[in-house]
Amino acid sequence: MNWSNIAIGIFLSIHIVVCLLMVTIILMQRSKQEGLGAAFGGGITDSMFGAQTSQVLVRATVWLAILFFGLTIILARLYATRNNTDNALQKALLAAPVTAPATPSATTTPAADSTASPLTAPAATPAPAKK
Repeated sequence: MNWSNIAIGIFLSIHIVVCLLMVTIILMQRSKQEGLGAAFGGGITDSMFGAQTSQVLVRATVWLAILFFGLTIILARLYATRNNTDNALQKALLAAPVTAPATPSATTTPAADSTASPLTAPAATPAPAKK
């Protein structure tokens, strides 16, 4: 396992957490029709974060969106780097010399029919006639 696979795992887990936080914060924001913001008790967010709750949630959304796009670009570059190294490994394996298969030794040739070529199929026996 190389460094790019480890980095991809770390950044991907951070990316998932950022996505979940962003969804939660977006759903907590109050819309003009109150939407799902009212589902969190309406006044509860005001008492937890103060009267400027909407400003805090908007700023958190902006920062999480910036982090989301940054992580997306980083992950795209890491996946591209990993694919390039995989392709280089595949090219190296394809360029490796291919060894010829081992020839059969004299002890493996059939002794019953010395004139038969090892590539020809044995003669088929006729099927019994139906009565």
